[in-house]
Amino acid sequence: MNYIDIAKSQIDSVINKAVQTAAEKGLIPSGDKLNGIVEIPRDTANGDYAATHAMAGAKTLRMAPKKIAELLVSEMELDGTYIEKVEIAGPGFMNFTMNAGWYGDVIANIDCEGADYGRSDIGKGERVMVEFVSANPTGPMTIGNARGGVLGDTLASVLDYAGYQVWREFYVNNAGNQVDLFGKSIEARYLQRCLGEDAVEFPDNGYHGDDIRALAEKIYEKDGDKYVNVPSEERTAAFVAFGLPHNIALMQQHLERYRIHFDQWFLESELHESGYVAETVQLLADGGYTYEKDGALWLKNTAFGADKDEVLRRSNGFYTYYAVDIAYHRNKFVVRDFDKVIDVWGADHHGHSIRFKATMTSPALGIDPEKLHFLIMQMVRLTRDGETIKVSKRTGKALTLNDLLDEISVDACRFFFNAKPDTHLEFDLGLAVRQDSENPVYYVQYAHARICSLLAALEQAGYPVKKACDLDLSVLSGETERELIKQLSLLPEEIKLAARDYDPSRINRYVIELAARFHRFYNACRIKGEENAILNARLKLADVTRQAIRNCLSIIGVSAPEKM
Repeated sequence: MNYIDIAKSQIDSVINKAVQTAAEKGLIPSGDKLNGIVEIPRDTANGDYAATHAMAGAKTLRMAPKKIAELLVSEMELDGTYIEKVEIAGPGFMNFTMNAGWYGDVIANIDCEGADYGRSDIGKGERVMVEFVSANPTGPMTIGNARGGVLGDTLASVLDYAGYQVWREFYVNNAGNQVDLFGKSIEARYLQRCLGEDAVEFPDNGYHGDDIRALAEKIYEKDGDKYVNVPSEERTAAFVAFGLPHNIALMQQHLERYRIHFDQWFLESELHESGYVAETVQLLADGGYTYEKDGALWLKNTAFGADKDEVLRRSNGFYTYYAVDIAYHRNKFVVRDFDKVIDVWGADHHGHSIRFKATMTSPALGIDPEKLHFLIMQMVRLTRDGETIKVSKRTGKALTLNDLLDEISVDACRFFFNAKPDTHLEFDLGLAVRQDSENPVYYVQYAHARICSLLAALEQAGYPVKKACDLDLSVLSGETERELIKQLSLLPEEIKLAARDYDPSRINRYVIELAARFHRFYNACRIKGEENAILNARLKLADVTRQAIRNCLSIIGVSAPEKM
């Protein structure tokens, strides 16, 4: 249950009932509904909520906002609501303070919902696909893939909490030019292994990574020089058939280590083998949206508002990645009937996302372009002691996801990478391993562990946590207590906004502030030694805070330790 929504709804209702009463008494010229904004003020001295209805109604009512506010407050009926008092500030703001019942019910609600606290039915069961990572299987996953993995996975969790039916998908580019080049790269390393380094020239545009050498070595260990005298086309096909499944399995292993599990690994080859790419391109051609130039087939993408046209089929007869992408998204919407699709792409795909969204407006495709969304993430810079880290200590090469997980805990990686997507991320490896309050994931986990230790100690002393319904929660009237409860009340709202804005980093910011408010409460409010009513109420407040922290960490994919 969202007690922010409940409070805002009650405030809006109280104001507009006062509008009706004032109009009936002839105090204002109209009883029409006033559509002001109810928001949480930054300064708690201004109450728990501030309403702008008086300013919004000034033009309609032809009165000064402050005068409207005074009239409305004089006619307000607060009985049966969570509102304790209303005050007028500035040019006509109406500031509302909630009563002890609201604060107590926030705690009782968390106690009741437990691990489901924060969930809602906003999504109404809509089927949403989040496609993320989708790294090229011709090499190891990069740090960019690491960030995209966490953002996509956490966004999927946020959407699940918000009531959507979520599907996580990894798109495997196992066809096309990059796969041919992958096979030729392994072939060159294999022949060099069999015949000597100088016997075969490595392709200039080949994949130079050590992983290619390792694959060639595995083939040699298994089959020796069996493929030396085999025709090149047959040899590269065999090497691709060996190398791609090996790399895909390795990706799956590394992502499972990273706590990411996909509902489906969708193979590009299936689109080609089923004829779906050809069918999709033919639909565009039949609709009159293509033309031929220099032997290639082009899409008239500028007709849909894009800044340039795109090649769909090259002069050699092979379809481009753009054509395959269109077919893949047609498969998402037309074949599998997803209500919404969210693609998590890197900043280097920003222009492509704009052009691709334009393509989706083509009537030939039968897709509602408003159902396709993008989460565009900025680049990552790894640092240690102020210096940029580009290579792995172990391999001397570019740092991969698996290298990073050898250095930094999965918890730290997931928490740090779940930063605001549209900003460049500076990931401080030194900070990520520190065990102090400067490390945000440690700070949050420590709050959870501190509460668990507190609960265990008091239970041993004869004070188990009681049900909220058996307690007098009105005694939680201190400033730090109420500030903590207000932060607790925000979780369903934060999840709702994170789902709306495709910004899973809101959960990080929320839970850091929740941990901070708990630490302030713990330092200001004694628990052990207080009279029973206060002790038990504060113990319950600590307990529901533990639950909210745990829920947040679960969404991010971070563990919630009970001891540290």
